[in-house]
Amino acid sequence: MAHDVIDLGGGSVPDVRRVLLVWDAPNLDMGLGAILGGRPTAAYRPRFDALGRWLLARTAQLSVGGSRIEAEATVFTNIAPGTADVVRPWVEALRNVGYAVFAKPKIDDDSDVDSDMLAHIELRSRGAGLAGIMVASADGQAFREPLESLAAHGVPVQVLGFREHASWAVTSDTLEFIDLEDIPGVFREPLPRVSLDSLPDEGAWLQPFRPLSALLTSRPAQGVA
Repeated sequence: MAHDVIDLGGGSVPDVRRVLLVWDAPNLDMGLGAILGGRPTAAYRPRFDALGRWLLARTAQLSVGGSRIEAEATVFTNIAPGTADVVRPWVEALRNVGYAVFAKPKIDDDSDVDSDMLAHIELRSRGAGLAGIMVASADGQAFREPLESLAAHGVPVQVLGFREHASWAVTSDTLEFIDLEDIPGVFREPLPRVSLDSLPDEGAWLQPFRPLSALLTSRPAQGVA
């Protein structure tokens, strides 16, 4: 199915290269919830101002030569029915910090924002192109191939996320992985992380990524052996 290309931020400027940050909110919310075993409190919510300062520092590092380079950050999210009033303050806070937000109604399983993020990346790759790109997501099925293609063409690519959920990026020979907790100030408190490689002697609970009831509404997929 054809998909319209998205232009966030007022269109392309031919002489400007961008350092692009794309944040996959549904995917990262699920990963953070799995680490915490529930919805994050204020201490465990990502600080987008700290992330923005890190992006600007990265842009400064890449701003060499004669071309003009700008940072651009966009958060992609779904809005479930009846949640607009709850989500609105978060969206407005992001926009006040300097992030663009792409919000899409969550109607069914086909309402995810993967194709929108990929269309945005493709658009920003045109013209003067990208000086660098950071994708915050653990979704290797959606992002691995296009990001590896950009890396093969000389674009510095970084994948941001949680190492427990992004082995495809952690082990990649062409993509650089950065754990979000390693970016200064993104989390106020250390995350209560449990790794299969470093389990406590008394054991640990590993929470589901989504409720079991989701099986009643999701599309059939290969089962777990």
